[in-house]
Amino acid sequence: MSIYHLVAASTAAFVPSISNAVVDVAGAGSRSGFAPWAGRPLQLDGSAHLAALIGMLALALLGAVLIARNRYGNAGSLTSDAETDHEEFLTDQERVRQLLQENGGRMKQSNIVDSVDWSKAKVSRLLADLEEDDQVTKLRLGRENLVCLPGHEPTASKSSEQTHDD
Repeated sequence: MSIYHLVAASTAAFVPSISNAVVDVAGAGSRSGFAPWAGRPLQLDGSAHLAALIGMLALALLGAVLIARNRYGNAGSLTSDAETDHEEFLTDQERVRQLLQENGGRMKQSNIVDSVDWSKAKVSRLLADLEEDDQVTKLRLGRENLVCLPGHEPTASKSSEQTHDD
């Protein structure tokens, strides 16, 4: 029994509607049990290969465009990226000191909390550590704290000895 008879028999078992067509064509064809449409490819003249080639070329072109955009599209913004990268590598303490310097050496603690994405507790602990190391001074103003860099404290907060020494 040839492979064509096996295919025709299995097709007849699973798809009865076309089994008669396979059997009818089997007598008319040059090979018994072979349907003429089964021997033809769905795409003629290599059009499947051409479609696959066009698809691969389109993907390669898209990849080249994306690579070029990533490499050359951000060339003008290198200076802003460098500043952003520098800020990313600052420690928390350095970031608070830089923030104070940018704001004239003084800031309310609540404004520091608003300027950074940290909790009130973290900012409070960080400022306590900085005050312990004499890097900042915290002054109580009513219900708020005024945080100052050394030398930027208000003159009214200094003792009489400090004002005479200056």
